[in-house]
Amino acid sequence: MYERKIPIDYECGLGVAMEVIGSKWKFCLLDEISKGIKRPRDLAIAINGISKRVMQQQLKELEFHGVIGKTVFTQIPLKVEYHLTESGKSILPLISAIDQWGLDFAPQLRARLENMGE
Repeated sequence: MYERKIPIDYECGLGVAMEVIGSKWKFCLLDEISKGIKRPRDLAIAINGISKRVMQQQLKELEFHGVIGKTVFTQIPLKVEYHLTESGKSILPLISAIDQWGLDFAPQLRARLENMGE
């Protein structure tokens, strides 16, 4: 089992939050699951640029932390669906606020990046 080099500071809320949801893709995964996309294949289609391997790892971490749950249907072919837990649902207002901030900031970021080449 992996042993952390730097222990989690459970007295720092930001540190705990970053441990659970801090990555490039976790917010996107949680957002899409909250919109009703539950199957891994559909998540991969909905999230532009995510690789299957990274998506599976991120889903596994979210499940380990109790933010999402997984239902496995024992049929052929095997079917898996993800859902938000109560902890996952409690993150949705934060995801919504960050999404809105990103949309508001996008024109400014685009202008800065376009002016970098000049």
